[in-house]
Amino acid sequence: MSEPRALRLPDLFARHLGGTGEHADIIPQSRLSGPIPWVIAIMVALMVIAAAGGLALRNTGRAAAAELSGGITVQIVEARPDERDRQARAALDALARMPGITGARLVPQSELDALVEPWLGVSADEASGDLGGQAVPVPALIDARLAGPITPDRLARLQASLRGSAAGARVDAQSTWLGPVFGAIASLQYLSLALIVFLSLATGAAVLLAARTALGNNRPTIEIVHLLGGTDAQIARIFQRSIARDAIGGALAGTGAALIVMLLLGRNFAALQAGIVTGGALGWADWVLLLLVPAAAVTLATLTARLAVIRALKGML
Repeated sequence: MSEPRALRLPDLFARHLGGTGEHADIIPQSRLSGPIPWVIAIMVALMVIAAAGGLALRNTGRAAAAELSGGITVQIVEARPDERDRQARAALDALARMPGITGARLVPQSELDALVEPWLGVSADEASGDLGGQAVPVPALIDARLAGPITPDRLARLQASLRGSAAGARVDAQSTWLGPVFGAIASLQYLSLALIVFLSLATGAAVLLAARTALGNNRPTIEIVHLLGGTDAQIARIFQRSIARDAIGGALAGTGAALIVMLLLGRNFAALQAGIVTGGALGWADWVLLLLVPAAAVTLATLTARLAVIRALKGML
């Protein structure tokens, strides 16, 4: 009669550590267990939304800068309509003859009506007439393009050249109008980046706290496995696998919630039909970057759990 085979230490380790395909018993492996998946879901959702906002702001700034690059506006400030029209035509002819001007057009009356109506409640023709007993002159506008960079000296020379044919001409670079807007967009981009960094730190801190709590709750079992010859790397692998599963579930849930929020916001902004807003639409490269956010969150959580467990195990015995 053969003697029963002795239980070898590797078999015992396998039962504790999941080395033979069995699940580990030190940490419950139930899907989305505990608060960590929900914490990660909230953090990932906020990070994806912040990243999407930063990318949309970047696209908006680039689209506006590209559209306004080299653009200048010539205003003919003259209260008398006939004289204003004469100077506008003279300025347009002068611009056509100047070197470095790649294009110039007189803004149609319909576009002027659309510009002043939200502010005055009337069209440009009505505003130029009698409005409540007072005349509100609306300047004529010429949209022109310059080749090369726009400098203050170049604008001054251009305005001096136009003075001879249009005394009421005023030349402005279109990009200067949106200078404060570009500054605000840059500030909001930095804010989005700061939010992503802080949320990443908060995610790492939450995972670190969860890993230490799990170690404390399972300390007797871990000490037994240590005494039987289990290594820190084998034990850490259990915690790492558990945190990774929770992180993946939380990241998927957070990404789904963020996509729903982005879809709703995108529809609201699209209804504005404003050029500076539509220029912030996300491209395929932006979506790839957004998908990297949950992947990075899962990687951060897994590495944080592993490093925290290994460091704690070194001082346990």
